[in-house]
Amino acid sequence: MANLKKVSVAGPRTELHDALGLTGCEASYNVLPAGAAVPFVHAHKKNEELYVVTAGAGELYVDGEITAIKAGDAFAIAPEGHRCLKAGPEGLTYICVQAQQGSLEGFTMTDAVICEGDKAF
Repeated sequence: MANLKKVSVAGPRTELHDALGLTGCEASYNVLPAGAAVPFVHAHKKNEELYVVTAGAGELYVDGEITAIKAGDAFAIAPEGHRCLKAGPEGLTYICVQAQQGSLEGFTMTDAVICEGDKAF
């Protein structure tokens, strides 16, 4: 299928921009074992980040404040936000998507086109 690229992800970290040929964002799948933390605090020059916690729980550090996070939580961090994550006792699995702040020109309701006549299932 020319319009589909698929990969399998596995921890501790899988960066997807090269694997999937992404051109509008970076995405990664991340698994932190119990008590582990990202080994550095970081910010970005241009990219905002979207995080989705898919399993476990932990803590999020942003600009000197710590917030509890758990499976099902989603949060966005502005480029200049100083950030770091730490896993709780059961570990932490999350997806991170980053894209240049202010670059979104359309989204589902304004960018999607209904393909009349196609039947999927």
